[in-house]
Amino acid sequence: QVQLVESGGELVQPGGSLRLSCAASGSIFSINAMAWYRQAPGKQRELVAIITSGGITNYADSVKGRFTISRDNAKNTMFLQMNKLKPEDTAVYYCNAVKAGLGAFNSWGQGTQVTVSS
Repeated sequence: QVQLVESGGELVQPGGSLRLSCAASGSIFSINAMAWYRQAPGKQRELVAIITSGGITNYADSVKGRFTISRDNAKNTMFLQMNKLKPEDTAVYYCNAVKAGLGAFNSWGQGTQVTVSS
């Protein structure tokens, strides 16, 4: 298992930028992929971006060209750089880490609130 702690969420104006961080601890060497999800009020949790242990990334269509997911393996930290923020990006953002196969796990952080409003 791994433990995940998000940070960086805050109130930002439309068009602004934020960088979210997710610090991982525990069995980090066994992680196959990490991802950012978000959940807006009254909506289901949705995948925002994912990065594999090999560095392959993928994004939801709604954030392509605006968000960038990355990892700093030396610091055991994942990031989500969010640019050109829109009010519809307002949500609680969650960090996720998964391992498949033997000893599989699916770990979540506690979430960090991002609010985009003028």
